[in-house]
Amino acid sequence: MIQAPDLPLWAAIAVGFLVLLGASITLIGALGLLRLRNFYERIHPPTLGSTLGTGCILIASMICFSTLHSRPMVHEVLIAIFVTLTTPITLMLLARAALYRDRSEGSAGVPQDLESVSASDIQQFAPDQP
Repeated sequence: MIQAPDLPLWAAIAVGFLVLLGASITLIGALGLLRLRNFYERIHPPTLGSTLGTGCILIASMICFSTLHSRPMVHEVLIAIFVTLTTPITLMLLARAALYRDRSEGSAGVPQDLESVSASDIQQFAPDQP
């Protein structure tokens, strides 16, 4: 049984907008994964897309079911907490493992270690100080 006809117009508009926004953000993250060239560039867009897209869809779900049941429904908060915590941690662990592997193999195109960068190289990219 579908309960969508019981949803008030204001809630249906808000839910529809948030679901479309979440899906669009996730799509942009997926396109970033396809468009960028190497692993270190590809790892960031899907992480943002999944975190922000999931957040929008979870807010839409909270609005929908809170309106239908006439009481606050916050089960989605647990999902949001777990996604928000695990996605960046997974990104960091994958990036560190790939960086360690690529540096030990001597692969080209690996980001430099900050300890091996000279002060003049850092100053070159630093903004001018007054």
